[in-house]
Amino acid sequence: MASNGTAYLLLDVAGTPCALPRDAVSEVLPLPDLHAPPAAGGWLTGFLNLGGAPVPVIDLASLLGLRPAGAPAGLYAHLVLVRDEGVAYCVDRAADLVTVPDSAIRPAGEDGTLNGCVAAELVLGECLIHALAPARLLTAQERARVAALARAAAERLAALPVSA
Repeated sequence: MASNGTAYLLLDVAGTPCALPRDAVSEVLPLPDLHAPPAAGGWLTGFLNLGGAPVPVIDLASLLGLRPAGAPAGLYAHLVLVRDEGVAYCVDRAADLVTVPDSAIRPAGEDGTLNGCVAAELVLGECLIHALAPARLLTAQERARVAALARAAAERLAALPVSA
């Protein structure tokens, strides 16, 4: 059976239209209060307590260099939990879920790909949207450091008594 297109979640990232493949997204949440331990900073804004497990929250605009680190996200900010990545990205808005026809998806060139994170360009009407590759958003070293901070946050949480 021939493909009719690919589903993408459209995002506003500091005024830059971006998208993530729908298959990569496990959940979209309104921005809650986050636990921000002293080790958090820069583009790591804190941790979301999701069912007792700390999930690192990364400000996608700061990570991509589109907004200074520590600048607040917009009023309609969302968290996008990425499947199999163990992180959530804070975006200014999760705007829409669309199916993009194969003819409107073109591979991204090596130049101008937001640090190599853009996998494709989506042409929707008059708009050109950066389709991000979740696996390329963090380097291996960044993943290791974020995972270590998540383990430390989990250990701190486990050391607390369970409230009644």
